[in-house]
Amino acid sequence: MTVQAYFTALCGCGESVIASPCPVPDAMVAIVTLVRDVRTRGGVVHLMGNGGSASVVAHAQNDLVKGCGVKALVHQDIPTLTAFANDQGYDQSLRGPLRVWVQPDDVVIAVSSAGMSTNIVQAATAAKANGAKVITLSGFLPENALRQLGDVNFYVPSTDYGSVELTHAALLHYLTDRLANA
Repeated sequence: MTVQAYFTALCGCGESVIASPCPVPDAMVAIVTLVRDVRTRGGVVHLMGNGGSASVVAHAQNDLVKGCGVKALVHQDIPTLTAFANDQGYDQSLRGPLRVWVQPDDVVIAVSSAGMSTNIVQAATAAKANGAKVITLSGFLPENALRQLGDVNFYVPSTDYGSVELTHAALLHYLTDRLANA
């Protein structure tokens, strides 16, 4: 594949994003509003992802805190993650800390390329049970587990990890760019 073909495919991913429960433009307005309201109330935006998605959410957290003045927390603390994983299983590695930290008016942004990471799905489920709003970003199969859990969902219909991750990063950049000017 040529570099031009790669970027053409990547642009196609961005153009083919599907949001629910409403179209992408309305979904973006909804999440900007959710996060702006959390900022106003002094609540917290919790972000989580594994592997490349962990890097994506770490970057988004930086932009939320520095550029937007939002209290944001990335659940990537190695000692805490490994303590929960060791004692309760890896599927609980994010759910355990999130159950301690999340408040009913917080927002959780859960990112998983395939949308099937058990620890991300379990954490999103716990967040909803605690009354938090959940924003999901996923890809690969349209019926992935994470996509079913969000109050607002963004789905990238691709099975290419790089394209899905970069599209998720672009969506989160759009969020932070809008918040910085809101």
